[in-house]
Amino acid sequence: MNWLLLACIPLIILGFIIRLNPFLVVTFVGIYAGIIAKFDFFKIISDIGQSFVNNRYVAIIWLILPLLAVLERKGLKEQAKNLISKIKTASTGKILMGYFIFRQVTAALGLLSLGGHAQMIKPLIAPMAEAAAKLKFKNLTRKDSQKIKAYSAATDNVAVFFGEDIFIAVHSILFIQAFFANNNISVSPIDLSIWAIPSGILALIIHCFRLYLLDKRLKKTYGVDDAHS
Repeated sequence: MNWLLLACIPLIILGFIIRLNPFLVVTFVGIYAGIIAKFDFFKIISDIGQSFVNNRYVAIIWLILPLLAVLERKGLKEQAKNLISKIKTASTGKILMGYFIFRQVTAALGLLSLGGHAQMIKPLIAPMAEAAAKLKFKNLTRKDSQKIKAYSAATDNVAVFFGEDIFIAVHSILFIQAFFANNNISVSPIDLSIWAIPSGILALIIHCFRLYLLDKRLKKTYGVDDAHS
């Protein structure tokens, strides 16, 4: 065993600790590992390039980040907050419940890109949920403000996790079907998708109940603002 290859692990950890560009860290460590393993240098570079081309769809998300940054700078969050201020019945829990249903349904239809932390949570959903709380509770603490952001992120995670398995062509369903096939168990992707529906419904009920409890806890902690009682 070539013990120098084990240096890849501390090199990656060190790169992340000193906050170097993750892409450069992984690329450098990959080249280092290839050289230690006595692979041809040009073959290493070729393989890295080929892997990037084969998985280029993974990097598509980065293309929209500059656009989102410009929109935020031009007042996207403020417009989201203004919209919520006009809806008197809006609450943090109700906003996140609505987004949960939207996210889970679209994920079940295979539209996984219609949502996500970078695209929806940070610029839109979290500011709207936070604005709804601040509209009702003027003295909202920073701790509870951060908790609302955490609930917003969790809403997206849970919705897409339990929604995407209902779509028969998602990678997780195909992976499970392939695993069963390798073990001589005949299960079609549609069967797996159907059996994912009950867990998706339970996830919807449980998470919406948690959001209901969030609203109740905020009301109990701060009371209802006089302007909205």
